[in-house]
Amino acid sequence: MKEITTAYLASHVQGKLLGKNRKITGVFNILNDAKNGDVVIRHWIDGSGVDMAASKGVTCIVTQEARGSAIYKVKKYDMCLIITEKIEYANAFALRWAIKTFAPESIRVVITGTNGKSTTSHMIHKILQVAGFKSHTNTDSLSEFNTLIDPMVAKQISETKNLEILVLEVSEVQGWEERIMSDHAFLMTQAIQPQILVFTNVSMDHINLVSSIEEAYQEISGALRNFNGKTVVLNADDPLIMNMKDLVPSEAEIITFGHGGQVEMMEEGLYLMGDILLKQEELPFHSPHFLQNTMAAIAACKALNIDNEVIKKGVKSYHALKRRFSILNRKPLIVDDFAHNPDGIKATIKSVAELSKNQLYIVCSIRGSRGKDINEINAMSIAQSLKGLNYTLVITSSQDVVDKANWVQEDEKKVFIDVLKKEGIQYSHYSQLRIALFEVVNMSSSEDTILLIGAQGMDPASDILEKFKEEGIIK
Repeated sequence: MKEITTAYLASHVQGKLLGKNRKITGVFNILNDAKNGDVVIRHWIDGSGVDMAASKGVTCIVTQEARGSAIYKVKKYDMCLIITEKIEYANAFALRWAIKTFAPESIRVVITGTNGKSTTSHMIHKILQVAGFKSHTNTDSLSEFNTLIDPMVAKQISETKNLEILVLEVSEVQGWEERIMSDHAFLMTQAIQPQILVFTNVSMDHINLVSSIEEAYQEISGALRNFNGKTVVLNADDPLIMNMKDLVPSEAEIITFGHGGQVEMMEEGLYLMGDILLKQEELPFHSPHFLQNTMAAIAACKALNIDNEVIKKGVKSYHALKRRFSILNRKPLIVDDFAHNPDGIKATIKSVAELSKNQLYIVCSIRGSRGKDINEINAMSIAQSLKGLNYTLVITSSQDVVDKANWVQEDEKKVFIDVLKKEGIQYSHYSQLRIALFEVVNMSSSEDTILLIGAQGMDPASDILEKFKEEGIIK
């Protein structure tokens, strides 16, 4: 293990060290899982947090904000505390250190962009497992580990031996308490030093953090700054992504996917380098956004020199992440999707509408504690997608299942409803997710289709529906 000191760490995260210079004998960790000798990284910490760290034998705490009695407690326990202006510097350092220490020979793939990162990363990881590689990804069904704004991925890397390939999703933009972490994609990509860099698309999502599509583009394209890897994978269907061609170093290979790309979807099926790889009937999913993600994953695996037959086998056997166009029931057909931003909402509704043979029911959770802007644009996306369809729309604040961090504020609910009213969209609103689901299930017939969309407020829906099956509410 590469040994560092607290003074060295402080100097590399642009922080101020309080306490003695000590050797760090553990790893970078989150507070709950910390062990003797570890470094804990947290956005903020108070006296209770320091008490907990001390009881676990933590060597050093790195934070952006020491609250309450935190500094007093650090001195009391004779611990080390580093206060940095930007916590992302600490997490980037932790990620770089973990890779150099525990996976120095690994091949590294970074996936960034607005939509499709999780599915693309997950599919690449699964294809690599089929190929026999020991691969690790930070993609998970609840999107807990893919932000890289805590040391979870550094911790996971330090706990896994003999890693051959890292497939890491890098968020296009991140923030904390509505403060943008500028250059997030750049900082994290620089820390990872990928040989392969995949760009999915550019659109508006975190509009409380970026104010324009141009700003989103600047943040995403930042991943290319100082890139010295082997291959860049670009989405040929996204003009902004294709603009990044000029930023790719001349010595790097470019692989494109989409219309006119090396990986392309055509009427007969999916083509790779001009030859058909998968016929239409062999593809596990046919929705437009899943096809985009599949093409991106195949392009990345081609850059990794994975055999075509292995790629084909991996795609054919792929099972989606939870809440990525998951089928929860057949009669009625219930589709659950994490769609939580404008492009995701439009693509998902379009795909489900094409599957629907009868009445289409949509249950949508309002995004809680994310601001008015994202809810206004999400509501507009729903309104635009529903026009011309035979639909029943139910929206919910999910107050029975969300925590304080995801509580729907009155102004968020109001702006969402105001957009629907202005656009002439009929809807029903229920404060509780369970009641919203109960009403829709009771209204629907076995030939109908129910789509569940939304972020945190819709996450518990599958568990609620399982209970409905146990209670005989769903046959």
